Amino acid sequence: MSTNLSIMPFGGVRENGKNMYAVTVGKDIYILDAGLKYPESDLLGVDVVIPDFSYLTEHSEDIVGVFLTHGHADAIGALPYLLNEVQVPVFGSELTIELAKLAVEAEPISAGFDDYHVVRGNTEVVMNDVTVSFFETTHTIPDSLGIVLETPAGQVVYTGDFKFDTTALPDYRTDLARLATIGTKKVTALLGDAAGTANQGEVSHESAIGDYILETFRGNKQERIIVAAVASNLQRIQQVIDAAYKVGRKIVLSGQDLEKVVRTALRLKKLHLPVHENELFVSLKNMNKLAPEETVILETGRMGEPIRHLQRMARGDDRNIQIGEGDLVFIATTPSTAMEGYVARTRDLLYRTGAKVKQISTDMHSSGHGSSDDFQLLLNLLKPENVIPVQGEYRAMNAAKKAALEVGYDEDQVFMLEKGDRLNFDGDKVDLGGSVQVNDTMIDGSGVGDIGSIVLNDRRILSEDGVFIAVVTIDRKKKKVVAKPKLDSRGFVYVKTSKDLMQEASDLVEKTVSDGIKNTKEFDWSNLKNSVRDALGKFLYEQTRRKPVILPVIMEANQNGRRRKRGNGPKNNKAKQSHGSNQSNADKKQNENKHKHAGKPKQNNQAKQSKQAESNKK
Repeated sequence: MSTNLSIMPFGGVRENGKNMYAVTVGKDIYILDAGLKYPESDLLGVDVVIPDFSYLTEHSEDIVGVFLTHGHADAIGALPYLLNEVQVPVFGSELTIELAKLAVEAEPISAGFDDYHVVRGNTEVVMNDVTVSFFETTHTIPDSLGIVLETPAGQVVYTGDFKFDTTALPDYRTDLARLATIGTKKVTALLGDAAGTANQGEVSHESAIGDYILETFRGNKQERIIVAAVASNLQRIQQVIDAAYKVGRKIVLSGQDLEKVVRTALRLKKLHLPVHENELFVSLKNMNKLAPEETVILETGRMGEPIRHLQRMARGDDRNIQIGEGDLVFIATTPSTAMEGYVARTRDLLYRTGAKVKQISTDMHSSGHGSSDDFQLLLNLLKPENVIPVQGEYRAMNAAKKAALEVGYDEDQVFMLEKGDRLNFDGDKVDLGGSVQVNDTMIDGSGVGDIGSIVLNDRRILSEDGVFIAVVTIDRKKKKVVAKPKLDSRGFVYVKTSKDLMQEASDLVEKTVSDGIKNTKEFDWSNLKNSVRDALGKFLYEQTRRKPVILPVIMEANQNGRRRKRGNGPKNNKAKQSHGSNQSNADKKQNENKHKHAGKPKQNNQAKQSKQAESNKK
């Protein structure tokens, strides 16, 4: 009897980052990675984006566990938010688990979770009808693993981030023999990392990149060097440490995320120091004691994302580090396609400060992801029946598909999935069906998922056309406007040079409100505000061809319907917010509580007196 098998991506397809895939065997759900992605420029104010967990929350009882491939944010960044929804065991290598703990403990919503399990390349975990095993892969962080689910319907293999590099250090090497062994059994489906397959040219070996970093340091003997790197790219950090030591420089760690990652990696011996750390590292507060030619500042920015922080330094917004003439800024990270424009603007800002700028991706073909040739070698080793390119934009997935077709796969064996697609395997039959809607969940500050398309649209309009505010005071009883409307603008027009426009807008608001009060039997605040918003919006667009966010504020005079008698305390405010035409609930509760507890002190005194009397009798 065959067991139903299905694969559903929650992220990591047709996009960079946010890797997360659910493999369902029978009723059991195995989650592979739980990553985030950094927002693109159109997501104004959003910090990070994570997958939508709605489907998984509904089926939380069926989730067996979360299996992590490596410690980068695109694989573990969404874990704190997932564990807030579902409490399931988490499996990963030693370093991956330690970095996952840092991510989880940093978020109050998931702090306290402690169901972690450390696995290695030779570990097997038996769960019901499935055996989960692992294999070591090459990436820019040690202890990276691929995952194998051995099911009754065949093996499902997920590579995680991988590449083949014959010069890789022991902690970074791919276990080629293990891959060949996996390929001797039936591989029903391969979820293969496609992120690097669209890149042209051969990926540089990490040993060559290490030499390049050392030559950069040697070629800039007098300059202070500021290295921008991703906090969790431990291979790059190791290369910077080695180069700094060889040229006699000290390293200043800039950023709490970086310090936590480095301390964790040192404790687990995943980073190797040529001398004692006190001889190599200098604290940020003691940085000024170093001469420029002795200094390397290793900068990673907030959440390990360095480019945005470089802009703050270039503008002088960072209180500790200001970039200026005589500095070398070395961008030792390869930006995603979505970030290329942002990196170009950052470089421009850096040049304006007088600094020199060097970027590793312009001189070397650096990548943590396998090339098209690597992808084809992987297919030849594993010989999967079905190929699912993942971890990349559509162009990368398409390049992986092309690579698969070149080694003999048919069109119907390669699946270009979207988020929420369910690929079902039933015996020899493979079909796409039963898809669910999976949206992005946006994190802004402490808010999770409270930013939607409407909020983002408002932010976009505010950024493009600004805001226009109209404040009007009315007397509802007399049905008239009692004060001339007050108008203000931010980011729309300069009020002092637009007096005619503002006067016409004021007259229009006054007329619209007056007509709205007189021509209605039942007074409605919402209708009145909407009529102002519509009239102003049409007028302002006709005059300026812009559409600002319009905020009408309507106040009411004498809202209690009567005046207080003289000597009865402070005077009422004549104008109050429209929503307060009746006494607010908060005020009512406060008054009720005052009346309710007014006699309590007296009762307490009586109780104390009677207690004392009883005691005297005794």
